[in-house]
Amino acid sequence: MKPYAEDLQNQEKALENIRHKLALLPDASGCYLMKNSEGTIIYVGKAKVLKNRVRSYFTGSHNGKTQRLVSDIRDFEYIVTGSNMEALILECNLIKKHQPRYNVLLKDDKTFPYLKITNEAHPKLEVTRRVLKDKAKYFGPYPNSYAAHQTKKLLDRMYPLRKCGVMPKEVCLYYHMHQCLGPCVKEVEKETYDQIGQEIGSFLSGGHEEIKKDLQRKMQEAAEELYFERAKELRDQIISIDAMMEKQKITTSDAKDRDVFGFSVDKGWMCVQILYVRKGKMIERHMSTFPFYSEAYSDFMSYVTQYYSDNPAVPQEILLPDSPKLMQAEQVNVDQPVAAETALHSAPTADVTGQTDEKAIQTETEHSADSLLVAEERVAYAVATNQGQVGDQDAEIKETETQLSGGLEDPATAALALAEWLDVKVLVPQRGLKKQMTGMATENARVALDEKFKLIERDEERTSKAASNLGRAIGLDSLHRVEAFDNSNIQGSDPVSAMIVFIDGKPAKKEYRKYKIRSVQGPDDYETMREVIRRRYERVLKENLERPDLIVVDGGRGQIKAATDVLQNELGLFIPVCGLVKDAKHRTSQLLVGESSEAVTLARNSEEFYLLQRIQDEVHRFAITFHREQRGKSMVTSRLDSIPGIGEKRRKLLLKHFGSLKKIREASVEEFRPLSIGDKLARQIIAALREEES
Repeated sequence: MKPYAEDLQNQEKALENIRHKLALLPDASGCYLMKNSEGTIIYVGKAKVLKNRVRSYFTGSHNGKTQRLVSDIRDFEYIVTGSNMEALILECNLIKKHQPRYNVLLKDDKTFPYLKITNEAHPKLEVTRRVLKDKAKYFGPYPNSYAAHQTKKLLDRMYPLRKCGVMPKEVCLYYHMHQCLGPCVKEVEKETYDQIGQEIGSFLSGGHEEIKKDLQRKMQEAAEELYFERAKELRDQIISIDAMMEKQKITTSDAKDRDVFGFSVDKGWMCVQILYVRKGKMIERHMSTFPFYSEAYSDFMSYVTQYYSDNPAVPQEILLPDSPKLMQAEQVNVDQPVAAETALHSAPTADVTGQTDEKAIQTETEHSADSLLVAEERVAYAVATNQGQVGDQDAEIKETETQLSGGLEDPATAALALAEWLDVKVLVPQRGLKKQMTGMATENARVALDEKFKLIERDEERTSKAASNLGRAIGLDSLHRVEAFDNSNIQGSDPVSAMIVFIDGKPAKKEYRKYKIRSVQGPDDYETMREVIRRRYERVLKENLERPDLIVVDGGRGQIKAATDVLQNELGLFIPVCGLVKDAKHRTSQLLVGESSEAVTLARNSEEFYLLQRIQDEVHRFAITFHREQRGKSMVTSRLDSIPGIGEKRRKLLLKHFGSLKKIREASVEEFRPLSIGDKLARQIIAALREEES
């Protein structure tokens, strides 16, 4: 009780210190850093008004995730900035530096891949994740490595840039396939490379239609001149272009490059979808799913900021979704002049072509770009709320907005800060095609998040059902915990055993255990099983650990009998034991249960049979991995330790210096001198290792 009382006292002292610091917070924008009892930064946030935002953590009620964050806070500090944009950038830098536990961290796929035309005398096309100031041409980013490599594969067939890393002395197969100009054997003009670079740039920027027409013309010419093989190559290139570009899902009339964002939250998780629109056509998408702990829109903007700090290739326009809570607030305000249009709901693979008249586009763009108008509408709602024009049913929305008024969660404010930092147009569309595009991204995020939870629920339901069915087949009322054993040795050398645990049909890896066999000499599987069962369940009895509902041994009647004998006759435990028998191809074939080792018939396509296979494969994997580790150690030990004058210290020193037994065996006597090993002992080591090899 004493440590608990001390913890409580320290917590009260920390909260008292926090209350004093809250009174001194300034009315300025900036970033705040929350710390735990060890002084570690656990959360970084930004605020338009630090005083309001930081106080909101320690007043009022919060959801479960935020409560968990607040319960760990023991201190905080803050940094005042000159503007919202500076706060946005500072937050991004602090998150990258400190990697706080409760922040959204952009970790997926490291950095995004780009296509690069190198700046060399004979340039080549390659995929890279690093954008350097090396005068090379970069195209991207691509949502994943597969998309980048598939595009490179297509361009390699179309444009004859060199493929080799080091220039060879003679032409390679690519030259004969017309996929390389052969700079290794003939001079290639710089103008030729410049033209190829321009064509690749045009292709990747959406000008593939012109290139396709040119290829079709060349194909016709080759066919007319009876060069049918060349015509076929050109036709295949056209087919490849069509296959790569048919993924486009949205078409806009202005042919701009855009990144369209949408997000959805559920059960403490957030899914962000990015739709890549190039030359007015949606060509790809990227999805990230992660837990979040603070306010949803704030963490979403944190993700967007980190995304663009890692990817310097910024499009002409960025479309952000509106805040779901503020959208609800706007819909309540009957005096609001602009009503949000219903978003276009689409499955992830839907094909949408949106067209609007010029006036609609202009109105929507003006409304989106004019952040002041959006802000004024929200201020009008806040005033209406304060004057009692909004009903009691909206008190929750009002309370939420009041709590978050110190942050950058307002989409208009966040868009302004992001636009100022990136120096591009950042819009929060309210109607029209662009609203449909953010709606589509948001809907895709919602569908992906729903799918994630449904898969988890389905997997849990299936595994739980499989465990229940297996228990009934064996004759047990419940099958919550299963412990499985497997032995491993090679002709009795380095014998080991392993135990794994499955709870409700799923592996519990923290409960896995390894055993070095102590009392058994030679390859005796039955005595090995006796020793392991005895050691495991003696400990279960002594430490009052949870007992399994079923014990599974890898083997047949002999192993079952050995395990049952130790359990019942030595330890007084009556736990059901079953054995798993493998066929000639080392696959699970039969389940034997009880002392009589009766075979239990299970359909091979059933979930319960699949569960048994998983258990047997997992315990075998765990045992064989442990055995290989021990065998590797014993081989090294036996070869070096058998040499007079070599103890544990020198053995480790030799292996660290040379790296392997092979290199020690091939070393000269002089190479041992830096280790303070004399010439006589060095010759003995070399001779002993070479004699053992022969």
